[in-house]
Amino acid sequence: MPLFDQQLSLLRVSPWIGWLAGLLLSTPATAFTLPDWTPALEWDHTLVQTSLYTRHFSADPEHTNQQDLISIELHNPNRWLAGAAWFKNSFDQPSWYFYAGREFPLWQTDQGLNVRAKLTGGLLHGYQGEYRDKIPFNHLEIAPAALPSIGVQWGRFESDLIVFGTAGMMITAGMRF
Repeated sequence: MPLFDQQLSLLRVSPWIGWLAGLLLSTPATAFTLPDWTPALEWDHTLVQTSLYTRHFSADPEHTNQQDLISIELHNPNRWLAGAAWFKNSFDQPSWYFYAGREFPLWQTDQGLNVRAKLTGGLLHGYQGEYRDKIPFNHLEIAPAALPSIGVQWGRFESDLIVFGTAGMMITAGMRF
């Protein structure tokens, strides 16, 4: 992808970054206190998710909206997480996302419904061949990625709306164990 196209892609994603930053900054400061920089190596729960719905922002006939995602995340008591996801990318190629991140509580109800934001970052592998340049910095077919999401948790059930850059969004659902 030429440098100009990469810069243009970043400009398209900047409204999403601004929206997420505004959302996170409007949350009470107590929700963002970090206990210690080093996350505790304790297990709190595991989240297993799958994709329910995907929508690409552009009407490219090569895009597929059936990702068949399956992911597993390990969470600690301080809201840090690590995970792996297998899915079919926008061009129907098998892909992996290995990541770490953190949850940020936004709102809770007395009925046990929790709304939270999540930010993960990691390495994405799977965009190969003629589609290698469809994502930035994928020269070695492994690219850095950061995915913001907003989600709900009610009991053992969780669902997320994940925005993947300027390409699209996905709704996932899963269970905690």
